[in-house]
Amino acid sequence: MDRRTLLRATAASGAAALAGSLWSSAASAAPAQPGTGPYGPLGAADGNGIQLPAGFTSRVVARSRQAVAGTSYAWHDAPDGGACFPAGTGWIYVSNSETTPGGGASAVRFAADGSIASAYRILAGTNQNCAGGATPWGTWLSCEEVSRGYVYETYPQGGTAAAQRPALGRFKHEAAAADPVRQVIYLTEDEPNGCFYRFRPAVWGDLSAGTLEVLVAGAATSGPVTWARVPDPDGSPTYTRQQVSGARRFDGGEGCWYADGTCWFTTKGDNRVWAYDAVAQRIDLAYDDSLVTGGSAPLTGVDNIVGARSGDLYVAEDGGNMEVNMITPAGVVTPFLRIAGQGSSEITGPAFSPDGTRFYLSSQRGTSGASSGGITYEVRGPFR
Repeated sequence: MDRRTLLRATAASGAAALAGSLWSSAASAAPAQPGTGPYGPLGAADGNGIQLPAGFTSRVVARSRQAVAGTSYAWHDAPDGGACFPAGTGWIYVSNSETTPGGGASAVRFAADGSIASAYRILAGTNQNCAGGATPWGTWLSCEEVSRGYVYETYPQGGTAAAQRPALGRFKHEAAAADPVRQVIYLTEDEPNGCFYRFRPAVWGDLSAGTLEVLVAGAATSGPVTWARVPDPDGSPTYTRQQVSGARRFDGGEGCWYADGTCWFTTKGDNRVWAYDAVAQRIDLAYDDSLVTGGSAPLTGVDNIVGARSGDLYVAEDGGNMEVNMITPAGVVTPFLRIAGQGSSEITGPAFSPDGTRFYLSSQRGTSGASSGGITYEVRGPFR
């Protein structure tokens, strides 16, 4: 598929996936509270150890160090951030490997009926590839979660070498999210005193050059923000997060997702989900476990985040109860799935297929608690 065709296909898929989102009118609402979800309670664990609502089923797609079904390709250790991309009549799921050395990323290509067509490597020779994000032109940004780490632009279709993108800054990268309206890439930083960044490419669709900026705001959890240029994106000798006076600090930046004028990002140190309103240029809390009333917080260990076509957000836990929790546009937070018997792992890589009917995720260390025990799953069911 050539670049122009891929741009059109990915843009169409993105528009469908975001249709119907209700969050644009509710970004500054009070933080989400526990409640009954749209799919009802979780059932007993299935044969894969996953508790799901009625009508949903799971299957194992891949296991670390084992050949992906129907292929000779051994799946990578410690599967982490992931995303889906349209590919002909089927789709591709990409997944990072959070190991050092030998991180990188792999891909599984699915046929139209959901069968596995192939699996292959799209990035090698990098370190601690944690999360990342998809671009509107159909590439995957794989982020190194190491001090002065790089962002690599990779090609899910295969056949094109990954490109290092130092203009996006060298810091402890976590996730990325593209805003096609303002033509920027948002970036999170996994440090206890990390920052929230945006990259403005000199030419949209080309990440080889541009301007890196950092969010500047006061200490209040909600309110207006501004952006300031980072003088030295290389981060040496002064780290990027220490270069701009007044840069807002976030406690362990994790997942990042853009939809309908809002960029959602998570911070694990304080179990928060933030909403950056790109239109009004303000931040607000979408969820804070310390502000849950009337009982215990259902969502802790907040990590990767992805949105559905319904406007629901799906937030994976690193720890907690090994759950993926939903946050609905109505402000209800509720478990969507739970993985039993894997308490030494974390849930990573949540992503929806382009048509929104299949949901992918990984248990990074599986039942063994080791990086070599990772398991990648697919969930199907009546997603609204």
